Amino acid sequence: MKEYEKTVLKKIRDYSEQAIFFIENMDFISFSNDAKTIAACVMNLSQIGELTTRLDDEFINTYNQIPWRKMKGMRNRIVHDYDGIQFNIVWDVLTDFLPELIENIDEIM
Repeated sequence: MKEYEKTVLKKIRDYSEQAIFFIENMDFISFSNDAKTIAACVMNLSQIGELTTRLDDEFINTYNQIPWRKMKGMRNRIVHDYDGIQFNIVWDVLTDFLPELIENIDEIM
């Protein structure tokens, strides 16, 4: 693995952990009513998606257990506000996908 790929994975992991930390002890209702937490988490998800653009096709194909293109797609939806941000989808990403992403990154590294 190239050094810059390790750096990208570490940053993705850090943003994932931070987003999970932001929603600690929250349920969906409290999350969806907390504009600061939403903004913080959405920013982290945007950064994660942006970081995926730094990985080349060879890396993405080698570690295809991670949906890199969907992560980039999430970033595009956030940044370009296609149809607005759907809080239930963001919540599912935060609670279901990010913990699994962290595990996958740990296995890769």
